[in-house]
Amino acid sequence: MLGEPLRRGLSARGPEDYTLSQDAPSAGRPTSTQQTSQHTSDDMLALVLNSLDDDKAEEVVSIDLRGRTAIADHMVIASGRSSRQVGAIAEKLAERVKQVTGRSPRIEGKDAGDWVLIDTDDVIVHVFRPEVRDFYQLEKMWLPADALARVREPAQPSSYQPQD
Repeated sequence: MLGEPLRRGLSARGPEDYTLSQDAPSAGRPTSTQQTSQHTSDDMLALVLNSLDDDKAEEVVSIDLRGRTAIADHMVIASGRSSRQVGAIAEKLAERVKQVTGRSPRIEGKDAGDWVLIDTDDVIVHVFRPEVRDFYQLEKMWLPADALARVREPAQPSSYQPQD
């Protein structure tokens, strides 16, 4: 359902889930003629969710963006317990995406470790430290109100202040 969040732990996945389907259509995205296989945005979403689960990301929320924006088909928001874990989650995810697709995703913010954005084209992934996530509240911006109530408890006011 559009805007329905997917939560970590809904299904058990094995290590073989890091491979994407090679006979699936590319979901309307332009593909390179040099690319040997095509992957759907749902395949990439599964890869992202498995990677986040393996790296112990917390409060993982997946938002279906299809029909709402052209930037991506899915957005995934997750938290790490520390700047080090946030950076490690992003780095491992980028490695897994490159291993499976043959291309590196774009990454922003890994050096600071407060908020890392990983752009795989079909899936945009945001990995935050909890207090930074509470400050920016991306779920509030992208999820419908009824879905938002099911995803997270109301956050306490954040003490985080972005650095200028």
